[in-house]
Amino acid sequence: MKSIIVGTAGHIDHGKTALVKALTGIDADRLEEEKRRGITIDLGFAHLELTAANGEKLRLGLVDVPGHERFVRNMLAGVGGIDLVLLVIAADESIKPQTREHFDILQLLGVRRGITVLTKSDAVDAETLDVVRLEVEDFLRGTFLESPNSPVIAVSSLSGAGLGDLTRAIISVAAQIEPRDSRALARLPIDRVFSMKGFGTVVTGTLISGAIHKEEELEVFPGGRRVRVRGVQVHGQAAAEAVAGHRTALNLAGVSVEELARGMILAPPESFVTTRQADVRLSVLRSAPRPLKNRVRVHFHCYSAETIARIELYGPEEIKPGEAAFAQLSFADSMLLLPGDRFILRQFSPVVTIGGGVVLDAAPVSSPKTVRKIERTVGGQAPVFTQVLQGLAHFERRGAILTNRVTRRGNRGLSLAEAVAETGWRKDQIAVLATSLANEGALIRVQDRLFAKHELEGAQKSLVDAVASYHKNDPLRLGMARGELLEDMTRGFAIAQELFDEAVSFLAKEKKLEISGDLVRLPGHGAVMKDEEAESKTKIENAFATAGLKVPALYEVLAALKIDKTRAQKIVTLLLRERVLVKISDEMVFHRGALEDLRKLVVAQKSRSPKIDVARFKELTGVSRKYAIPLLEYLDRERVTRRVGDAREIL
Repeated sequence: MKSIIVGTAGHIDHGKTALVKALTGIDADRLEEEKRRGITIDLGFAHLELTAANGEKLRLGLVDVPGHERFVRNMLAGVGGIDLVLLVIAADESIKPQTREHFDILQLLGVRRGITVLTKSDAVDAETLDVVRLEVEDFLRGTFLESPNSPVIAVSSLSGAGLGDLTRAIISVAAQIEPRDSRALARLPIDRVFSMKGFGTVVTGTLISGAIHKEEELEVFPGGRRVRVRGVQVHGQAAAEAVAGHRTALNLAGVSVEELARGMILAPPESFVTTRQADVRLSVLRSAPRPLKNRVRVHFHCYSAETIARIELYGPEEIKPGEAAFAQLSFADSMLLLPGDRFILRQFSPVVTIGGGVVLDAAPVSSPKTVRKIERTVGGQAPVFTQVLQGLAHFERRGAILTNRVTRRGNRGLSLAEAVAETGWRKDQIAVLATSLANEGALIRVQDRLFAKHELEGAQKSLVDAVASYHKNDPLRLGMARGELLEDMTRGFAIAQELFDEAVSFLAKEKKLEISGDLVRLPGHGAVMKDEEAESKTKIENAFATAGLKVPALYEVLAALKIDKTRAQKIVTLLLRERVLVKISDEMVFHRGALEDLRKLVVAQKSRSPKIDVARFKELTGVSRKYAIPLLEYLDRERVTRRVGDAREIL
């Protein structure tokens, strides 16, 4: 069954609510004040099921909006998710101010399908009705509601005249509408919050994408609160799930009415992130009272959300009526926005609709201020950044968009989770797309992070250069510690650990680097010593080799050398890395030959006695307790012995 959201639009008292009731039998005015005053104040809802000519069932959710200029903000909360509009114009009044404003809003929101309904046709004679029809057709010329693509149908909600023609037209237009993507990540902008006796907290909204199931866990944006779906209703009927295009009511557990509000969005947990900034393409209406100036404040409306935004233009200092430009919006409140979301801008004061546009990027990496600084530095425009924004506006070119978003992150890359939050696409879709782009050579994937191919190539060159520089500056060291190399690579910019590891691994396979334990070095590189350094190395090694187990203090050995202390320490470090010397405590260093002889000596004692204590060890080796204890602890660590009480068991 195809689900379609139908919205009304038009001037106050032109019969929108009466038309909805005539079509569905449901009075969309639910508030006592609405019934008392005879005007629609807030959103109203109804539903209708029809059958298409091919037998397909159509489930229509109708959103009835207020027509009074004071309630345009309520109207905006309802029209963001509609697929088809009924532009209602009363035959006895023709086109009025809110007809124009509502229609401007529909065009700014990118609504592409609709029907113009001339209500109250029984209140005028045939000649007047023809005149109004001509006025309306002229008003709609060049728009998505231009006839004959979109019909103009006269009806009377009182007598029922024309309702059959309208119903058939709705079926015809609805058949042309592509169903919303129920496989996408779910987003439900909340337009009503209330408590129902016996159920608790209930929210309603138009499910603009994905599906929501009973007992599913959702997250409230902004705020991050987790809730559980206790029950689902679609068009007033209990259901196991709601899918994109449904008017949906959810009974929620884990949250009170006071903690929710119109404008919040329900979505899968940990899928999206809110933002305080977004890059957009915005248009100013021809009817706007004045140009839209840089850094001006406006009222921002997107789906059921509303906040204050400040506009920063990329390039011009103002946008004239009828023109468009790229801009960055900064919001007073955290917003959940995705590329492709349509929005409306209203003047801060007096509050009138002045324009709108589409979100290009809710995770901007630059700002108009930075772009202007670049322009002043290099002169002229910043065409590269403008091309990036233009590229993001082609929403159907997913491969180009993902490549763009990965590339702009440089050597930090973009994780799959970040890509989901930035695009709204499912993780599995991104993974498949990334594989395709990797096969084309545009991207590489390392674990769950994506990089532009040239970033790997750049990282490889930087690694080789860093290691070569290290060897040149410190020839006494065998190589650069891996952690030190990463720290050197991240100095001044952030390289992702995944890219670093991949580059090191690739260079090792290509034999452009060698990995030895924790050390990274150029192939075949060894410590390069001057004559006095080589002589000092020999003296250090001999001093410990001839001492056996009664080694001298290290500082005494170093003090007798001709070279300075710093170079002497580096030579000791080199001998330790080569395992010529072995440090068994903070103060004691032994030659590996002496320790190997000790191991053999102790193991040979096992045939005489499986245990050895400190006294026997001292007697066996001829060392004092000062040496005996550290040496026994070393043998424990090497699994030659195991301490049992005051003695050691020889293993």
